[in-house]
Formats: sequence, C-alpha cells, structure tokens
Amino acid sequence: MVWIRATCNLDFQMGESTPLIFMLRPRSGVQQWVAREAYTLLPSVPVVEYTDIFGNLCQRMVAPAGAFSVHTTADVRTMDGVDKAPGACFVDIQNLPDSVLMYLLPSRYCESDRFGNLARDIVDGVRLGYDQVSTVSDWIRNSVRYTPGSSIFPLSAVEVNGQGEGVCRDLAHLGIALCRSISIPARLVVGFLYGLEPMDLHAWFEAYVGDRWYTFDPTEEVPRGGRLAVAYGRDAADVAVYHQFGPPALFSSMDVRVELLDAPAV
Repeated sequence: MVWIRATCNLDFQMGESTPLIFMLRPRSGVQQWVAREAYTLLPSVPVVEYTDIFGNLCQRMVAPAGAFSVHTTADVRTMDGVDKAPGACFVDIQNLPDSVLMYLLPSRYCESDRFGNLARDIVDGVRLGYDQVSTVSDWIRNSVRYTPGSSIFPLSAVEVNGQGEGVCRDLAHLGIALCRSISIPARLVVGFLYGLEPMDLHAWFEAYVGDRWYTFDPTEEVPRGGRLAVAYGRDAADVAVYHQFGPPALFSSMDVRVELLDAPAV
C-alpha cells in the first residue's frame, strides 16, 4: 500500500447564475482509504450532496455570476499495484449479483451490441474470464494509439475503433464494449493515477470475473498502482467531473496533481 495526495483545481467564469453538479469526492472502499480531504468553493455557496445510482458522491450547487473555483484535495491510502488473477473464471449470467447486471448492456458510448464478431475473433481460443479481458486490453493497446489530448469530447467504442486513436477514456470505452459483447460485465472508472504523464484525470475500466471487479488499463503495458478511483459508471456519460446547466460558462483552467506521501496524513 502507498499514500498519495490527489489535488484538483477547477476555475470557471460564469456569465450568470448557473446550476452545477460535480463528482469530485472519492469514497473509501476495499482498495482505497480516504484519510483526509478538503473541498473548497470560491465564493462559498450552499451545497447539497447525494449518492447516485452507481454509488458516486455528487455535489449540487448554483454558482454565481463571475469567477468561480473548486479546489479539492485528498490524502488516500491505496494499492501500490494492480491485482491480477490469470485464470479467474467467467461468471455465468444467472450467478451475477443484481447490481452488476446493468454493466452487461449497451450504453451511450459503449455499443457492445456491435462488437460481438470482433470480440470473438480477439479472444478465440482464450480461457473464459480474466484471460479474455486481459487479451482484449492487450489488443486495444497494440491496435489503438493512446494519444493524450486527441479528443475533447468522448468518443464511442465504434468511433475510437474506426479512428484508431484516442485518449484514456476512449480506449476504456472500447474495452468495455468488447467485454460486454462476450457477456463479461465491464464499467468505466475515472480518478487519479500517480506518475501519469502528462498529469490529468485518468480513466480505465474494470471487468467482473472470478466474482469480483478487476482493473484493466489499455494505456499501460503493465497497469500500475497508485490509483484513486473517484467515480464509476457505464461510460463517460455517467462519470463526468462536472455537469453544467443553462447558458455556456467559460471553463478557464484545470490543474491536477498527484503526489506520493511518505507517511499517513495527520
């Protein structure tokens, strides 16, 4: 296990009073423990927090006209590696937990109903379960260029497969669609990754095999630890860092930092 400090600063210029929903607070879980966090709004406004259907912490507020900023930081104990389980079994649909079933279905950016033939070709002869997902992730890494900054808006799995290039979120969409097309539940994860270059928020995917979720990251030859998951969902439509409603506001800057801590925060 390692301790990291993840910081995210967002700056806006609001033309008028604007409703916003943010998704910036991580939750403690099996593989991460949030020891300390701070969440600052300038200017300060009333906030209502709720938990969405995926278990993510969401913050509702109305930002006033003019400059508005959000500053978050969290000290977290997290895994120093990624769990691997070659040979972990495929879970029959009838044995999946109810909460996992939604991650079998096509979604806005993961058109899994259009990838059955390709997925079966990729995993032909591969043992069912974890090994299939690992093979899918390797195929994406070798077939689709990971190019930070290459897409501003999310690409669907069909789009990134045709384009042959995308950001981390786009590659994850393709991995999710391919997994779902062979009846393996898969979901998108957005969060922080220590040592990411260039530093930014990061996205990867998880697949449900062997009766639990495992991490896969097509942007890395060997997925590493130092991850802080902030949000989970079917695809990018569910895990946006913020949603803005009404007239467009100017998003002026975002600064993301992830530091390694020597000892637990006090």
